[in-house]
Amino acid sequence: MTGKQLHKFGGSSLADAECYHRVAHIVQTHGHAGDLVVVSAAGKTTNALLDLLRLARHGQPFEEALAELKRFQQTLVSETLGASGQPLSDQLAADIAHIGQCLGAEPRDCAAIQAFGELWSARLLAALLSRLGAPATALDARDFLLLDDSVQPRPDWARSAEALHRCLAQRPNQRVVVTGYFGANAQGRTRLLGRNGSDYSATLIAALAEAAEVTIWTDVAGIYNADPNLLADARLQASLSLDEADQLARLGSPVLHSRTLQPLRQVAMALNVRSSYTPDSPYTRILPRGSEQTEPVVTSLGRVTLYRFQGKVPAFHQLCDWLGQQGLPPLADYDQPLMLALTCEQSRALGGDLARQAASLGLTLLSSGDDYGLVGLVSQHPGRLAGAFARLLSRSAYPCCRHDQALVTLVPSREVTALVESIHRRCAGPRRRIGLVLAGKGNIGSAWLDLFSRQQQQLNEEFEAEMRLVGIIGSEHYLIDEAGIDPARWQGRYQQEARECHGLEWLDRAAVMDLDEVVLLDITASASLALHYPEIVAAGLHLVSANKQAGSGPGTFYRELQRQLSNCHRYWRYNASVGAGLPVFYSIDDLKRSGDAITSVSGVFSGTLSWLFDHYDRRGPFSELVLQAKSEGLTEPDPRDDLSGRDMQRKLLILARELGLTLELEQIELESLVPAALADLPLEQFLARIEELDPLMQAAADEAKARGLALRYAASLTIDEAGVRARVGLEQVAHSHPFANLPAGDNQFLFLSKHYPNGLVIQGPGAGREVTAAAVQSDFVAICRRLLH
Repeated sequence: MTGKQLHKFGGSSLADAECYHRVAHIVQTHGHAGDLVVVSAAGKTTNALLDLLRLARHGQPFEEALAELKRFQQTLVSETLGASGQPLSDQLAADIAHIGQCLGAEPRDCAAIQAFGELWSARLLAALLSRLGAPATALDARDFLLLDDSVQPRPDWARSAEALHRCLAQRPNQRVVVTGYFGANAQGRTRLLGRNGSDYSATLIAALAEAAEVTIWTDVAGIYNADPNLLADARLQASLSLDEADQLARLGSPVLHSRTLQPLRQVAMALNVRSSYTPDSPYTRILPRGSEQTEPVVTSLGRVTLYRFQGKVPAFHQLCDWLGQQGLPPLADYDQPLMLALTCEQSRALGGDLARQAASLGLTLLSSGDDYGLVGLVSQHPGRLAGAFARLLSRSAYPCCRHDQALVTLVPSREVTALVESIHRRCAGPRRRIGLVLAGKGNIGSAWLDLFSRQQQQLNEEFEAEMRLVGIIGSEHYLIDEAGIDPARWQGRYQQEARECHGLEWLDRAAVMDLDEVVLLDITASASLALHYPEIVAAGLHLVSANKQAGSGPGTFYRELQRQLSNCHRYWRYNASVGAGLPVFYSIDDLKRSGDAITSVSGVFSGTLSWLFDHYDRRGPFSELVLQAKSEGLTEPDPRDDLSGRDMQRKLLILARELGLTLELEQIELESLVPAALADLPLEQFLARIEELDPLMQAAADEAKARGLALRYAASLTIDEAGVRARVGLEQVAHSHPFANLPAGDNQFLFLSKHYPNGLVIQGPGAGREVTAAAVQSDFVAICRRLLH
């Protein structure tokens, strides 16, 4: 690489004398001596030359149009250079006379006539730079750029590079202003690179000159993630990978020609797209490799040419391959029915060649038309967006076509703008950032952290969002970091960086984080944290609870929390507080949505009590069974937390409120298995006197056996005309009853309703670190679905 730069200016950047001075300033301030400049024809000059050719071809007078073109160019010279522009004016007059002669002759060298626009621009800019003290010279690309005679002219790289370096060696320490858009064939005849070919010639010449980078100066600031003429909130892209830019170009991006990027694959150089009207503003940089942070880009064409064929699929694939060999790969193609789409420009360039090639392959061209447009989404990871893209398509859209880094569909032209808006909003907008704050890093909390570390990337892809762990709250310390905490390596950071907890200081920091949403996962049994739920919701956080305290708290508190959630439009999920991962609340919701009426809820809501009563066969004292369960880790550290039934009482209250009942904890009758004399003793004394549980349990077991029934500890809630009755305690049930056949350690929920008079049973593990962590994760995902869909 030589270190030199190449600057390319399009016709809109050279529209008048003021533009020329602006361009000269850019060349002087953003480049160095020895740089190359490639220019297009000024303003509408190329269109004027084409109009002259059209008039001459149809035998119509062209003298007035030629005089108007001369006046425009003469004005440019005089206003740009003043009196010092006389030599250029004289040369312009000679050129105009030559064009007049060529137009009146047969055959006309149309390409040579069109080339005058770029030639005039190069001469004028070089003269202006020299007058401003920056030595410059004009260079006709036909002096070095050797092109073949194919439909899409290809360069002779070796001979062109050699000739260019020879030309540059003759112009040391000068800015060389080169004509874009054309070169010459082996016979010296002008060969055009096609409409919009100046950008291609710029990157081609830069590659031949081994420039370090190319800057295309145009009338837009760069490449946006959607057409800014269609969407006011389209955002400028700071960078794109070469592959992404190539897809945009192939899909008809108005900023980049489809061939502009090809030379960048020959030489590793960067391409900048900048505005000549605001040269110091942000711009887009196209690099050989992009950043993982690159946003998806929506591109569109209001009209494409859609061809429909009849024939065999292999032949159709051969036709698509042939188009690719011509440098015109289809924008989209379909096997059923056989269809392909090209840009209208590509269709005009092919003329009748496509139909002839199709016929040679045994295909019949049924129809062609331009009543459809194209909408595409370019991304480094199109697979992650394919589902969302497809869901946005209307019935009149063709199915999504998958390219290497793009998703493409065809829709009626009238629907293009609406679909661009939808896809930009859903797929190309900034990724929503969801922060998670975990309260409780103990047994279940650490299980959730392990689970989240495994699923984080999958969730990000599923929701096209960024799920970020931003806080861990312990009983005495907390760690908050808006940038994120790695859930797989949190321990070290927590030990080194955690601060002492002072009230809700952690909430003050979490509430001001620059995130779209924040969710608190409460995996504690803390009554004090639950009491702060209204403040947490008011601060803007959503809630997921495995903590039963809030759901089973005083009715006034519960109703105030629900009011706060409604006012602040926040979500609270607490399925994990009842039945861990069992779909209890989901089932209640489904029954209510179906119009069913639940008349009874009962069950065994404690894995500990399920295990104890499954094993209690009266061959040993109940107290010994409790001690065995404690030694195996099946009870709370203090077994009375299980034996009191208080936990099941809270769960039953939460279920009642989920059913819409205004019940209080005290309204649920509770039969504790702990004698009153043992209830308030220190743990050591309770364990020393634990055999005092046995007389009560022995009597209850004997009574059940005498009646041919099984003894269980269960909760029940009945709703009928007499009102609501709720109880937690010992029950005698038939040996055929679901409670009597519950596997040891499982929870069971039995619903009776109008649709399920014989009962709907939900059964499975109701506790455990993994299932509870999974239930918390499920509740979090449910909130994300509401927030992001």
